[in-house]
Amino acid sequence: MPPSDHVSRDPLHGITLEAILNELLARHGWAVMAQRIPIRCFQFDPSIKSSLTFLRRTPWARQKVEAWFVAERLHPPP
Repeated sequence: MPPSDHVSRDPLHGITLEAILNELLARHGWAVMAQRIPIRCFQFDPSIKSSLTFLRRTPWARQKVEAWFVAERLHPPP
C-alpha cells in the first residue's frame, strides 16, 4: 500500500491540549479564562498542570476550551 496523502480536516490535528492552554494563557491570562469558562482549575490557584488534569478527565470542559481555541484560530480577535 502506498503512503496516504490524506490531510486531516480536524483543526486540532497535531495540537496538544497543553499547547492550547499555553496559547490561551499567553493571549488572555487566567482571569479572562476563568471568566470565559468558570471552572475551579482556572479560578483558584491556576496552573497548567492542574488544568491539564481536570480537562483530560472532564470532556465537557475540554470541549469548551478546544472550541474557544478553534474559534479564535478561525476568527482572531482584533
